[in-house]
Amino acid sequence: MPQEIKLESLDLAAIIRDGDHIVWGQGAGEPATLVEKLLEQRHRIGHASVFLGGVRSRRTLQHEHADVLNFTSLSAIGSLRGFARDGLLRIVPCHLSQIPGYFERGIFPADVVFVQLSELDARGEYSFALGHDFQLAAMKRARVVIAEVNDQVPWTWCDGGVDLSLIDYIVRTSRPPVEIRAQALGPVEQAIARHVGRYIEDGTTIQIGVGAIPDAVLASVGDRRDLGFHSGLISDRVADLMECGVMTNARKPLDPGIAAAGCLVGTRRLYNFSHCNPSIRLFTPSYIHNPLVLGRLGKIVALNSAIEVDLTGQINAEVAAGAYIGAVGGQVDFVRGAQISPAGHSIIALPASARDDAISRIVARLEDGVVTTARSDADIIVTEFGAAELRGQPLAERVRRMVAISHPNHRERLEREAHEIVQRGG
Repeated sequence: MPQEIKLESLDLAAIIRDGDHIVWGQGAGEPATLVEKLLEQRHRIGHASVFLGGVRSRRTLQHEHADVLNFTSLSAIGSLRGFARDGLLRIVPCHLSQIPGYFERGIFPADVVFVQLSELDARGEYSFALGHDFQLAAMKRARVVIAEVNDQVPWTWCDGGVDLSLIDYIVRTSRPPVEIRAQALGPVEQAIARHVGRYIEDGTTIQIGVGAIPDAVLASVGDRRDLGFHSGLISDRVADLMECGVMTNARKPLDPGIAAAGCLVGTRRLYNFSHCNPSIRLFTPSYIHNPLVLGRLGKIVALNSAIEVDLTGQINAEVAAGAYIGAVGGQVDFVRGAQISPAGHSIIALPASARDDAISRIVARLEDGVVTTARSDADIIVTEFGAAELRGQPLAERVRRMVAISHPNHRERLEREAHEIVQRGG
């Protein structure tokens, strides 16, 4: 059984060794108290490396913490952008579906793992609460696992449950979980949602990413019936759709009656709805992001975003103006998985322009040459000006369709540049 340690007595310097590799969960699943203790005690511990997840919900880390800690991440989303800009973050481009296997094979080292758990339920079992991500694979490789048991997080159904034999120490805390609120929806997001909605029929299983666009899409499908859900994250809007009987998951070929996700990204409303709710189950990326699993979901629409898309369908979701601000994440997993399904669609949705329409996000060539998703995998690109269906289309037709959904201010220039692209075959 794990050894319980009072928070005020927790001496991480007696547990963590100089040179260790430390891993903790991402988003709202971050064990914040353990992280704060690590930062306070880092000079007594010595040099260590930290692996961070792809979604950051807190601003706990500051540049000063990089004096003895080295940080590695899958992305530079949110508060990590400053770290990446200043050269304090090592980025590993990889698909989310690969991460558990990387830990299992030791490609990603894990000596010490911090994990946040809920309190015991009536059956005497813990849960991973807000996130069932890659930390389970890391726990199996770690020398030491420290669990922060927070009595203010929900108990959620997690595939496989929590194996207490993997946990060495338990620290009990009581603090409100981070709440990640939806962004305001404007006319651009609502226009994009209308175009995406054409592909969402009764019985469709939906996958979403983060941001205002997926929230707008979910807000627009309240008249559908028996929608399903299978995604890396679950939001407040999903709870709304489940509660009002729109998202029943009844027609899903896999996990019928269950909204399958990797983590909770929302507010107390979502956390309360998810508490001990058997209609919501958390899985690891090995399942949620597995293209072969996705291909068995039948009528699935995978919705993701991008920084820019070129006229032939190459998608950049990572770098803007030379700065790493995004991630590979689960985009390619879902793009390919949705297309394995005969009835599936992969949609990349983004505003057609940025900076008060001064910059086109539909481009002739990707500015930094970074391709997150290849044009051979592109299916449907959506902006507020329409949907460009690219699957199976030759380059000239792709270019024509992409120009048609670009911002009107940039179409004439894109048409001139497109002529050269078509002439040289892309």
